[in-house]
Amino acid sequence: MTVIPSGGETSGPIAVIRPSSTTTAPPSKAGAETGTTWAPVIAKELLMAPTVRGGQGASGRAAAAASGRNTDSWRRASGWFYRRGMAHRSDTWPTHERSERPWRSTVRGCRDDRLVTTVQVSLPPSIATARWTPDDDTVALLDRSATALRALDVHHGSRLAPLGSVLARTDALASSRIEDESASIDDLARALVGIRANAGATAVVRAGGAVEHLVSGADSGTVTEVSLLEAHRLLMRDDPVDGRYAGRYRDVQNWIGGGATPRDAVHVPPPPELVAPLMADLFAFVHRVDLHPIAQAAIAHAQFESIHPFTDGNGRIGRALIGAVLRRRGVTTTVTAPVSAALAADRRRYFRHLEQYRDGRVTGFVVDLALAIGTVCDEATLSALLLKEHDADLSAGPCASGPHAVVGRALADDPVLTEAHLDTLLTADEVERVTHDLVLAGVLRPVTGRRRDRAWVAPVVVAELEAFEQRVHAAVGGRERTAA
Repeated sequence: MTVIPSGGETSGPIAVIRPSSTTTAPPSKAGAETGTTWAPVIAKELLMAPTVRGGQGASGRAAAAASGRNTDSWRRASGWFYRRGMAHRSDTWPTHERSERPWRSTVRGCRDDRLVTTVQVSLPPSIATARWTPDDDTVALLDRSATALRALDVHHGSRLAPLGSVLARTDALASSRIEDESASIDDLARALVGIRANAGATAVVRAGGAVEHLVSGADSGTVTEVSLLEAHRLLMRDDPVDGRYAGRYRDVQNWIGGGATPRDAVHVPPPPELVAPLMADLFAFVHRVDLHPIAQAAIAHAQFESIHPFTDGNGRIGRALIGAVLRRRGVTTTVTAPVSAALAADRRRYFRHLEQYRDGRVTGFVVDLALAIGTVCDEATLSALLLKEHDADLSAGPCASGPHAVVGRALADDPVLTEAHLDTLLTADEVERVTHDLVLAGVLRPVTGRRRDRAWVAPVVVAELEAFEQRVHAAVGGRERTAA
């Protein structure tokens, strides 16, 4: 195992708007740090932490120990920021305005709902040229987070890239949990191969396709309206309620929270006639190069959620936009970091940041996304190392040679195998013999319970993907305890 010092794996400079002077920390609870800058402490606690790269002879236990060091550093950095009121600092970001619009209910609700004749809508500001100036400590955190993401992409992309669809589904699964949708791995496998599955699994599979489409589309260096609308179409095309709106902006007023009317809504997005111009402004913002990529991704997501351009699916498309911005800026080239796993670990804080954004407070979410990316990178690094060890175990054991080796290589690309796919690699007799052997060896597990159109999952890989999400959830929970 090789330990790379901080800063040793960057692939180029990151453009940022830096403050002209060092920011002084506000008083702590004990007042001990008053008058001192944060940056030296952040450098000691986080920026000097090593980034782990898998090398020859790296063991899972060693990888776990090293990954734990970094995760603890992210937790301490989080505590440092949160104890000092990071989320409540004054920002220069423009606030949302409010406007009263006439309202006429089209459904028969309670008496109070029927009496509603006007609604207060939120009007997001233009951000195409808006400026946000982070302090030195936030810049340091953003740089370290981007370095960790680039290191993951460079050093482990070769193992994780073939699992791009799986990582996209992992991100989609976590993203869907934020929307109160969930599914088991076996249900996902059945949905992937076209076998009847529950609605949650089908929705997650569609969300995974949308994430892949939007992020891979940014490989060209642009995030286009066409790509975003197609991602939404992929997500919503089979929805029984909103399928007719799939792939197009809403032409109706929507709201978040409340009931049959926006009377008690938490947020009422702008009216439909403003959606297209606000989205054009957002695309202009996304293509700027003067902001740090992670800050740009956070702000783009928050602005997208404020606009809420679709009748449904806004959260999942908006979180996919984070990965698309990072891909467009070149922070990633192969890996889609499933940051939704970290955001889903504390939904209340995530929604609170979106509310604060509407008040012009953007730093809290920028910092939280940077911490989320750092945590996800640590845990994804550990997953990559463990999966490489698993690949080596298969190559030396049950999948050492012949048709068994063919299946072993296929499993490295996707932990879900279908009979139709195996039929393109092996003869019918070989499929029967190899799947029988690998099921007995615990390398495969059948998920369909049928004689035709069968499918199998790799339980070790699936277990690691589930463990990844659990570790991220625990790390974010630990971050909360550290910050308390």
